[in-house]
Amino acid sequence: MATMPTFFRRTVGAGYDVRPDAAARPVRVQPERDPFQLRALPNDDIFFYCKKIDNSRLVREADPQARGACWRAIGAACVLVAMLTSAFFPTVGTTLAGYRLEALRAEERHLLAEGRGLDLQEAELLSPARLDKLARENNLVTPSSGQVVHLDGNSDGAVAMVQE
Repeated sequence: MATMPTFFRRTVGAGYDVRPDAAARPVRVQPERDPFQLRALPNDDIFFYCKKIDNSRLVREADPQARGACWRAIGAACVLVAMLTSAFFPTVGTTLAGYRLEALRAEERHLLAEGRGLDLQEAELLSPARLDKLARENNLVTPSSGQVVHLDGNSDGAVAMVQE
C-alpha cells in the first residue's frame, strides 16, 4: 500500500501528473469527434446467416409413452372438470332457484293486479244503479207480495207451484 504522501502526489490535479517521470511520458491526444456522427448500433457487426433446411425426407419416430401421457392428461382434465362442476353445482342451483323464485313472485304480483282489476269490474257490473238501469231497459218490475212464494224447509216432496 502506498504511503499517504505518495498517494497525494500521484493524484494531484486533473490531466497532469507531478511525478518526476511525468515529463518523459508522452501525453495521449484524443482525436476530435464529429458531433454529427451517430454511434454504432448494438450488435451491428454480427451477421446472421439463414441456412435452408429441408426436413421433408425425415420420418418422425413413434413414441410409445406419448400416447399414454396424452390419455393421462385427458383423464386428468376430465376429473378436474367433474370436480369443478360438482363444486359449483350448489351455487349455480341456488342462483337458478333465485331466478325462478323471482319469476314466480313477478307472476304473483301480475295475477294479484289482474284479480283486483276483475274485482273492480265485477263491482261495477253488480252495482245497484246499473242493475236498475238494466231492469228498466228490459221492462222488469219488482214482484208484488202475492207473487212471492216462500219455501218452507219441509222435504216431504211437495213442489212449490206458482199460483195465478
